[in-house]
Amino acid sequence: MLDSQSTCRNFCFYLLPAFSLQAFSSAVEALRLANEVLGRDVYSWQVISDDGQPAASSCGLLVCADSSLSFERERIRRSISAPAVVVVGGRNAPSPHKQLDAWLRECRNRRRSLVGISNGTTVLARAGLAEGRRCAVHWEQFPIFSERFPGVVATQTAFERDGDLYTCAGGGAPFDMFLDLIDRHHGTIVVNRICEKAIACRTRSAGDRQRLPLHSRVQLNHQAVIKIIEEMEQNLTEPLLLDDLVGSAGLSRRQIERLFRRELGCSPSRYYLDLRLERAHLLLISSRLPVVEIAMACGFVSASHFSKAYREAYGCAPHQSRLPVYRRKKMRSNRTEEKGAWQIDRRLSNERMPNCH
Repeated sequence: MLDSQSTCRNFCFYLLPAFSLQAFSSAVEALRLANEVLGRDVYSWQVISDDGQPAASSCGLLVCADSSLSFERERIRRSISAPAVVVVGGRNAPSPHKQLDAWLRECRNRRRSLVGISNGTTVLARAGLAEGRRCAVHWEQFPIFSERFPGVVATQTAFERDGDLYTCAGGGAPFDMFLDLIDRHHGTIVVNRICEKAIACRTRSAGDRQRLPLHSRVQLNHQAVIKIIEEMEQNLTEPLLLDDLVGSAGLSRRQIERLFRRELGCSPSRYYLDLRLERAHLLLISSRLPVVEIAMACGFVSASHFSKAYREAYGCAPHQSRLPVYRRKKMRSNRTEEKGAWQIDRRLSNERMPNCH
């Protein structure tokens, strides 16, 4: 397991194309600072890319790799050690990769711990290694992830720890996740000294929220509002009645409405609707699901009701949110057709042209 005292001091970081440099460096820096605080190399790491060549991050910077996927697949068959495998992704949806999925399943069969960072969690789920487990998923990727992997207990938290599976949303969350691991190995004093060196004034725990709620520009202080928001986020497909939400908070409906207006500047029902519309917007721009299915997935009783609410919130019809993508594809298609037509016309002209020699 990841928090065992005798294993997981070595980490293999597999970098997906266009991985997040921030997420990768946050994880490695936590381990490096732990070694610095402890005064010895307790943790070590190596970098793996698909072909062993430098991997390009989402910002274009290259990170050198220590080995390739094929080399690691061969080494795992001979090695008795069990370093943890960390799959580092970014915002881009990972492409299908049968060899990578097979390697991850081989790692699980050999009881190697697995870590998913950002869309690295999607790869673990795709390989069938997250079924029935709690996984932290970035809020932008959460709608399509939930639709694609209904058997995974997806959460919009900074990171999750479920046995020997660690997952986090990316960004700065890997730093918190690896500090949690270091805390379990070496205690809070070491973690506090790491935070002092990193000028990190606050660390998150497993299950903490990723971001501030919609409309909020300051940290919410009222736990009842936070509790209701969490209930809303967990029930977007089949929205709960406001009276049911209020009952779980232990306050009256009037008190909750007053708190929402004070903390968020809107009513609870308006906030709930905005959450559902945000989920719909993310599904529209990140998936090919029909508009009707998206409407149902976001708790709308009809496509017409969804379209009306979406237009009021985003200023356009749902299908128009996809137009920029379609226009680019159509423009590329038109340019290809024009080029082909030009080549045909040129060839015909050459055939008609009299031989001057």
